[in-house]
Amino acid sequence: MKAPSLRRAFRKVLLADIGGTNARFAVLTEGTVGTITHMAVSDHGSFREAFSLYLGNLPEAGTIHAAILAVSGTVRNGRCALTNNPWVVDAAELRAACEFSTVRLINDFEAVAWSLPRLSGDKLLQVGGRQPVKGAPLAALGPGTGLGMAANIPQANGHLVLSSEGGHSTLAGCSLREDAVINHLRQRFGHVSAERVLSGSGLENLHEALAVLDGVVLPRRRAAEITRNGITGTCATSQAAIEMFCAMLGTVAGNLALTLGAKGGVYIAGGILRHMPQYFVSSPFRARFEDKGRLRNYLEPIPVFLILDEDVAFVGLRALAEVEGIG
Repeated sequence: MKAPSLRRAFRKVLLADIGGTNARFAVLTEGTVGTITHMAVSDHGSFREAFSLYLGNLPEAGTIHAAILAVSGTVRNGRCALTNNPWVVDAAELRAACEFSTVRLINDFEAVAWSLPRLSGDKLLQVGGRQPVKGAPLAALGPGTGLGMAANIPQANGHLVLSSEGGHSTLAGCSLREDAVINHLRQRFGHVSAERVLSGSGLENLHEALAVLDGVVLPRRRAAEITRNGITGTCATSQAAIEMFCAMLGTVAGNLALTLGAKGGVYIAGGILRHMPQYFVSSPFRARFEDKGRLRNYLEPIPVFLILDEDVAFVGLRALAEVEGIG
């Protein structure tokens, strides 16, 4: 039997999306992303443990010679200590241990930004605005375990993708009630970033702050329970929390659109809003997105899209593999 050529073997690329809560793995073969395996970060003590388990279960593991990994944190010199879990991912260590010729590490929202020009309409839910302006910058942000941000800027010969840690920029209130919430959180955290409110743990922080401000004694609730109780109206504090969450996200998204001139559209990823799309459409998000005084008319036409694809990062990882000729 004839052995596969080196070129064919090299075209298998391991892709991964490593977040604060979940780790996802797949193999890119001849331009096609295979089955995506999901693992809970809490089930594994380290990235290497989860990675080795995944690789050990792959019949074709020996034919993989390259990897591109999206990680939820700042990448420095090919290494990332994740922001919202204790894992560390090191490209040089992985390359040596697995004998990969190429290991590329990027921020997880950089992967989302790479995906934006390739997303089909059935994977998007538009929330206001009109048509994207062709050739204009596109912005991505998303509340999940953290708050990610990135940009995709069309160029004559492709796309320039900018990664960002904008989720850690200082959060501003737009009402006395929001100012009071931020002040309460400042006593606990010192600096109050957007991520301290616009994330899974952030929604929990918001719920706790509102309960304290209103003098209501409630148990500490997880983000999924707050979302569920807020949508059904079974808890007034949860309802107030998700309403303020969407409003504050609108302010932050509008700021990002202004900063980048994102007339190509603002795209929102992350697991929280994907589980309540209809509520999000009718929430204060869009009104707050446009509420920028003299620049309201600038923001009104800019479309916002909620990304419905849970595995959107793999669309971006595939795009990056093709652009950089990895595999």
